Amino acid sequence: MSDQTLNPLNIRKQGVEALAKKLGPLGMVRFLQQFESGSGDYTEDRKKWLPESNVKSIVKEIKKRRKQKA
Repeated sequence: MSDQTLNPLNIRKQGVEALAKKLGPLGMVRFLQQFESGSGDYTEDRKKWLPESNVKSIVKEIKKRRKQKA
């Protein structure tokens, strides 16, 4: 392959064509929608949603859940 074939525009074009051929137009769109960039700051949001954890608390929770399953 030449450098021209591997430029970002050609890679995107060939990728979209391959997706459309394999998945059909609707499948291609659904696949591409999975990779849209979102908004906001995930790191800050995660701090609000998840409790503070450390390795000890995570190991403790894993052991607790394993014990419940047994």
